[in-house]
Amino acid sequence: MSGTVFAVVILAALLHAVWNALVKGGADKGAAMGAVVLGQGLSGGLLLPVTTMPDLACWPWLLAGVALHLGYQLFLMQAYRFGDLTQVYPIARGVSPLIVGLVSVAFLGASFTLIELQGLALICVGIASISLVRRGDGAFQGKAAGLAVVTGMFIAAYSLVDGQGARIAGTSLGFYGPLAVLNAVGFAAIAGVARPGLMRRAIALPGPIILGGGASFAAYALVVWAFTQAPIALVTALRETSIIFALLIGVIAMGERLSLGKVLSTAMTLAGAMLLRLSR
Repeated sequence: MSGTVFAVVILAALLHAVWNALVKGGADKGAAMGAVVLGQGLSGGLLLPVTTMPDLACWPWLLAGVALHLGYQLFLMQAYRFGDLTQVYPIARGVSPLIVGLVSVAFLGASFTLIELQGLALICVGIASISLVRRGDGAFQGKAAGLAVVTGMFIAAYSLVDGQGARIAGTSLGFYGPLAVLNAVGFAAIAGVARPGLMRRAIALPGPIILGGGASFAAYALVVWAFTQAPIALVTALRETSIIFALLIGVIAMGERLSLGKVLSTAMTLAGAMLLRLSR
């Protein structure tokens, strides 16, 4: 993986952890998630006039991506109602690179070197092991864990779909800009029916809209670009080093516990990231 792609994905990982922390730290997590999605849509809308619209051939991929992003956001919102950032985030992010790697080999004809496989495995194991920690009150939240696993499946699915779609489109921003706008519209429509008043509360949160939405849009726009430059499975795995930033935010800003197990898991994840940087 080139130094440029590596640096871009690490920056995306930091931005991703920041917006997840904003959602988790909000008193009204549903409204905070709604605000972030609105911010994504606004960011995408601002870029539409200056980006190339994707060819019609990639629109089935784009619409599938919208549906998968909606599923991810709805399940993540529910997971954060029951579990800590340091429990939900590792499970959701740890499941996805493993699934993407398996699908890439089985159906997309991808092949990886030994050092890439070792890096991928270390990241997956490192992230997943953090999910074994317990909440600050000592209780492991099984419901949150189940919701986080489903969230991770959505992450894997939209990563594969968006990666293929952006390659077909030939423009990462041209692909993700419309997707972000349509995703915001879809989220608002679903929330309006399922949770009346949620979007009204979301609109009243300028911080999450501007900071969270902007960070989220920038993070994934960088990742979609990276999907066009390197194997999707490796980009997905490296992006999940965001768990390191999420762990630091959770401990420093949210008062969540730091244990030896978390430190060892983080070291394993970092080792995997370094192996990916050294590959090819």
